[in-house]
Amino acid sequence: MTGPEPDRVTTPRSHAHLRADCASCFGLCCVVPAFTASADFAIDKKPGTPCPHLQADSRCGIHERLRADGFPGCTVYDCFGAGQKVSQATLGGHDWREDRATAAQMFAVFPVMRDLHELLWYLAEALDLAPAHPVHADLARAYDDVDALTDLPPDALAAVGTLGVDAVRGPANALLLRASELTRAATGIRGPDRRGADLVGARLAGVDLRGAVLRGAHLIGADLRDADLRGADLTGADLRGADLRGADLTGALFVTQAQLDAATGDAGTRLPARRTRPSHWEAGSHAPLAED
Repeated sequence: MTGPEPDRVTTPRSHAHLRADCASCFGLCCVVPAFTASADFAIDKKPGTPCPHLQADSRCGIHERLRADGFPGCTVYDCFGAGQKVSQATLGGHDWREDRATAAQMFAVFPVMRDLHELLWYLAEALDLAPAHPVHADLARAYDDVDALTDLPPDALAAVGTLGVDAVRGPANALLLRASELTRAATGIRGPDRRGADLVGARLAGVDLRGAVLRGAHLIGADLRDADLRGADLTGADLRGADLRGADLTGALFVTQAQLDAATGDAGTRLPARRTRPSHWEAGSHAPLAED
């Protein structure tokens, strides 16, 4: 005789609202954050001031040539749907250009909403991991609690601030860690734990990193050609300029589209489910690395 089936999680799984819809946003990512002239941005920009390339219709005037014009940082930014939420729901469709009070509220709320939506995205990803079913109920509750914060009125949401986001992020992160552990354990492969490791420019071509923990690892410019990253946890790993040509990221955990956009790859790079191949990646596959 079998026991009762576990309660089913009823939190919606499509999470389309956690993907940026720039057509429904008033260009907040081009106004609220500050830019510092660097390899990512061609100019300095103060917070709360529009980028000179932002047009009156809230579209980017150089969108098709951002990388060529020195703005690759813009191409990898992801608000996780916070822009349209703030623009259309929190501020009821009012443009920040209308008056200073609206602008002040919108600019104060956007960073908080962005952090909350990012957390929702990770919780949603964890809820889609079948081996993590022992913590699905807790994940669903955490999701609903965070989601409720995103529906607060502007002043209350601004008051949540960084401290409020951190207060919910801590418990949620513990659940995400557990979901990762359960999922990686189900594969029977325990990879190395390199969370937070300094792997800038590391030569990891062809390395077996299955089930590895690379949470928060600094992999800027790392050579990961033909590396086996199946089932690896890449939460928050910095993949800017990392070479993923031929790498296998099948089943890799918590990989954002922005992480892939910041890296380089080719047609031979195998991606996690629901991720798209960045348009700037090479169309052809490189030749596999020669075996020793």
